[in-house]
Amino acid sequence: MIGAGLANMAAAVYLIQEGHWRGDQITFYGADMHGANDGGPTTDFTSEYWNENHPMENTTGYVARGGRMLNYRTYVDLMDLLDRIPSATEPGMTAAEDTHDFDAHHRTYDKARLLQGGKGIIDGGKLGLNNKDRVLLSKLVMMPDDDETKLDNVSIAEYFKDDPHMFQTNFWYMWETTFAFRTQSSAQELRRYMHQMIYEFTQIEHLVGVNRTRYNQFESIMLPLIKYLEDQGVTFIDNRIVTDWDFADSELQDDITVTGIHVKNVDSGEEEVVAIDDDTAVIFTNGSITDSATMGDYDTPAPENMEYGISAALWKKATERFYNLGTPDKFFNDRKSSEWLSFTLTTKDHLLLNEITRITTQVPGNALNSFLSTTPITPLGQKDVNMSIVVHHQPHFTTQKPNESVIWGYFLYPRRTGEFVHKQYIKMTGKEMAQELIGQLSKVDPGPNNIKNKEAEIMDSIINNIPVYMPYASALFNNRAKTDRPEVLPEHSTNLAFTGEFAEQPYQMIFTEQSAVRSGEIAAYHFAGVSMDNLVDTPRYDKDPKTLLRATKKMFS
Repeated sequence: MIGAGLANMAAAVYLIQEGHWRGDQITFYGADMHGANDGGPTTDFTSEYWNENHPMENTTGYVARGGRMLNYRTYVDLMDLLDRIPSATEPGMTAAEDTHDFDAHHRTYDKARLLQGGKGIIDGGKLGLNNKDRVLLSKLVMMPDDDETKLDNVSIAEYFKDDPHMFQTNFWYMWETTFAFRTQSSAQELRRYMHQMIYEFTQIEHLVGVNRTRYNQFESIMLPLIKYLEDQGVTFIDNRIVTDWDFADSELQDDITVTGIHVKNVDSGEEEVVAIDDDTAVIFTNGSITDSATMGDYDTPAPENMEYGISAALWKKATERFYNLGTPDKFFNDRKSSEWLSFTLTTKDHLLLNEITRITTQVPGNALNSFLSTTPITPLGQKDVNMSIVVHHQPHFTTQKPNESVIWGYFLYPRRTGEFVHKQYIKMTGKEMAQELIGQLSKVDPGPNNIKNKEAEIMDSIINNIPVYMPYASALFNNRAKTDRPEVLPEHSTNLAFTGEFAEQPYQMIFTEQSAVRSGEIAAYHFAGVSMDNLVDTPRYDKDPKTLLRATKKMFS
């Protein structure tokens, strides 16, 4: 296994349970043992992201580079996987039962999906679509699967080029911030989302289809997988980067057979070549949305790491040898289309949390709020989203103290300039991001109880706020052609499979949890000789007349 993220861990579970492989037949090589699904105290990250050239002054509080929303109706492979392993925090439950139990007691119903300065809570149920918007969206939904290549290399902006109104609708603001699409993202990918998430179209203003884990994604998803695989005897070799391949020479130049991998020790810099024999499969996660990520702290912005993603660099070396393995540069050579910035804010009391509860009129645990600018900041002179925050059910970490709060947020466009801190978001410290957040909240609720009146007290309550710059966070949505991602099982490959968000699966939308697990499942079944008929059935809501009728009615709201 090259890469120790969700996709390859899923492959390992299926190899053991469905293929009846022994755990000691599986070895992971990875720079870390969690992939994009991380989360924990800041001290867990210091060795990965800070060094003598960029010391971290404040090593308190928590950090998660991203946040995960689940959806039982669509994430069918993920839930199948989690039902195969014990929970890491709830005795007697599988990881799936743990999530179902928690979610049943903390259902999502967002009352403040959209917030706008001077107006407060916006009625997101009014999508704001006009007839041209409806026609173009309908064409996407009704487009047959076989016609999908017509959207090769077509961006969302190009698809709606004669309809700039689309990007001023409540629908777009909610879709953009729920899934992290941009106008320059792939229209082909938007089509897949509209197909597989069409039922969510009818309830997007409240996010009632969103399901959440009990704790952060590491402790509720990755930790159960790690513990299960360790108990099965799987070998994890941490702090390793695979830098190059050895391939077999063949009379048939198209044959793809790995004979060795070059493994670099991150700590020592030493490199070894691991031989791959004829009975060994190589399962490779060929890209990560958290590659080249960097972190700042309360007093330091997150620096830019200009390195090409490490997993994508290895993918690129394979494409230089073989023609049918995709185009890494489409995803990893266009940061303007893929970068964003997140922050994890930890407080020593619940003052900020209580203020957000008051402003949004809802308790923590089901709030996903987007703040809209009242000033034109896009090239078309439209208002657009400034910042999104997620207030999870507390505690979000098992070691979190009862008096502590953790809030997560992100800037989809990190090069934009703040309204209250006059810097680009990417240049802000954690402190300045907290000040910008308070300022945005003050615009939403400008009355006598304005949160600005408590700014000094709130700032004093902050333990830490960690900015994280991710140059490839939205790379999985980058504009592309269908052949720019390799298939999980490329033609002519004898022992190499690709997994994760940058592996092509017919008509599957690319979403971190679901598609990652399914790619691992496909790879495992192939190498273990298990029939693909045993794959978890993928629902097709775009074929359901009742769902389509409800979506049509919603378009006219």
